[in-house]
Amino acid sequence: MIATALATPFIGFGINAIYNPDGALAIFELPSPPADRILVDSLMAVYGIRNIFIGVAIYAASFLGTSRSLGWTLIAASAVAIGDGAICWTHGHGQWGHWQYAPIFTLLGSVILRVFDGPWASLTGQK
Repeated sequence: MIATALATPFIGFGINAIYNPDGALAIFELPSPPADRILVDSLMAVYGIRNIFIGVAIYAASFLGTSRSLGWTLIAASAVAIGDGAICWTHGHGQWGHWQYAPIFTLLGSVILRVFDGPWASLTGQK
């Protein structure tokens, strides 16, 4: 399923953030002064753990949960992408590297939740 394929990048980004903080920080396009290296590396580990959790939550909802839990988990993941992008936006760049994922997760979550079934059924005459 498409949702499970979307979980894998979260886990990959998380592992990268933990083991390669400099590479992961490049995604945000934020400065990282050498004096702040220990703090930045620690925060990237927190970011990595968060991303691994999101990926595992999507997998769990996909394989073990209901379609409603999967739909809402994907929509929640889009909120994370919006938040990450907003942080980058306040620094002047890098936001679209995050914001590009939000509509995909929101749309897929909405389709899984059958949000569009009502309008589609009325257009096609289905009930």
